[in-house]
Amino acid sequence: MLEKFFATCPRGLEPLLVEDLIAAGAKETTAVPGGAHFVADWRACYTSNLHSRIATRILWRVAHGRYLKEDDIYKLALDTPWPKWFGASGTIRVDVTAVKSPLKSLEFITLRIKDAVCDRFRADTGKRPSVDTREPDVRVHGFLTGNECTLYIDTSGAPLYQRGLRQKTVEAPLKENLAAGILRLSGWTPGTPLLDPMCGSGTFLVEAAQIALNIAPGAGGRAFGFQRLRNFDLALWKALLDDAQEAEKPAADAQIFGSDVSPVAVRAALANLDRAGLLPAVTLGSGDILNLHAPAPSGVMVANPPYGERLSEQEELAAFYPSLGSALKRNFAGWNCYLLTADLRMPKLMRLAPSKKTPLFNGAIECRLFEFKMVAGSNRDA
Repeated sequence: MLEKFFATCPRGLEPLLVEDLIAAGAKETTAVPGGAHFVADWRACYTSNLHSRIATRILWRVAHGRYLKEDDIYKLALDTPWPKWFGASGTIRVDVTAVKSPLKSLEFITLRIKDAVCDRFRADTGKRPSVDTREPDVRVHGFLTGNECTLYIDTSGAPLYQRGLRQKTVEAPLKENLAAGILRLSGWTPGTPLLDPMCGSGTFLVEAAQIALNIAPGAGGRAFGFQRLRNFDLALWKALLDDAQEAEKPAADAQIFGSDVSPVAVRAALANLDRAGLLPAVTLGSGDILNLHAPAPSGVMVANPPYGERLSEQEELAAFYPSLGSALKRNFAGWNCYLLTADLRMPKLMRLAPSKKTPLFNGAIECRLFEFKMVAGSNRDA
């Protein structure tokens, strides 16, 4: 039995998301900004949740219709057989997003959909689910275009970038699925030396180590939304989980290196790698990127430098970038370096020409992933 789904992801990573969905068994995949529509059976839905490193959520489409006013959306939600899919004893949360909708208040639409779900439960069962906005059992999503409304049930629960591994964070940590996407865009493959010289709490390091050891991102013991639906197939889910765990490799040195100038960040990365059982795969140190030497003759560097939102920070970065460019030329000949930033001045101030620039979004912040190929033999000491 095939169902219609929509997977969300960080904007800029849609082609990689489609690759993940096809690998999981999805059919008729169509990428759109911020995600991809697809058709699949429940095995492929479970597999996408378990194995996709790029997806944020996998949403199951349960209703679709045209609307002119708020009451049309209420009726669409009321006509949807919610009690068929989950019980009144659970809690719900409703979220609504819109693109070019003429309706004035998304908060009011959210309330109308919630009322319709509860009214349908009352009519069918005499009971209604309660609302829990923090940790609901079931998440309902409404998506509005100019004249159409689509209703979804979230099969993921908490966003999929929450792998259940992160213990400590530092300021503005990178989302795990964006980090995984950057690793894919860099062309890095396990066995190639990888360095994050500004590792923060270790997001790149954890993602890379999981990839190197073939650990499914959803196998860390987290819960999923589909487990709370009436049609949940426990035997199928256990089989998929067992297959994923059997494919894992034992933790061992994976030529993955990380460091940071902040001792607090290094301690956070250490704690996160330790909790995930990935410490043997990663070599962690501390130090300033300007004084760091490459850990191998060639490899891939990934980094998410600070963006500088305040004027004083931007002035500091303007002074830092020329030194960074010199350090890369001096110490990283033979390496391909990938820097994610919202500061588009970076390449010019580093005095380096990027060989590629990929638009990506870190949350709502528009960024560029700059590729700098540090060709051996062409570097000169400053």
